[in-house]
Amino acid sequence: MIEVVGYRAAWPRRFAELRAAYTVALVAADVPHRIEHVGSTAVPGLAAKPVIDVDVVVASEHVPAAVRALATIGFESLGELGLPGRHAFRAPERFAPSNTYVVTEGSLALRNHLVVRDVLRSDDALRDEYAAVKRRAARTAPDIDAYVAYKSDVLDRVLRAGGLTEVERAAIAESTRGITARGARG
Repeated sequence: MIEVVGYRAAWPRRFAELRAAYTVALVAADVPHRIEHVGSTAVPGLAAKPVIDVDVVVASEHVPAAVRALATIGFESLGELGLPGRHAFRAPERFAPSNTYVVTEGSLALRNHLVVRDVLRSDDALRDEYAAVKRRAARTAPDIDAYVAYKSDVLDRVLRAGGLTEVERAAIAESTRGITARGARG
């Protein structure tokens, strides 16, 4: 079963705690970076799975060092899982529930995350429609792949509103198919 809950004011605080811990590890490893709160928990008022999504944004040449830095605080590298520019991790218990990614600056994976967050932060009607779709999907989808597929039409509209091209939107849609087969948590 997929759990979608109403927005929780604690989510930005939890992100700040995660960002602080990640920053210590990344600074100790001398990795230039920025850290973004992405996903539905980053959008005030949006229903979400209660999992904080975090993008550690680095230049491509710093990806290996960022991966090693996160390993020092207990993250297990899962690789790109078929999503170029986005390196996934299994979080240690103290950082759960979270999905953490090292993403390459300028990558489509990063642009996808930022566009969805920013469009939904700025468009209350679209945010509320997306929340309703997510709640219905959580009630009816038998697995995470079906849940993602159920949301695809409204997400395509969000990405279009954020200026992503048809080719970029198609690449994002293709990359989200088969999440369970790749071992990701969506």
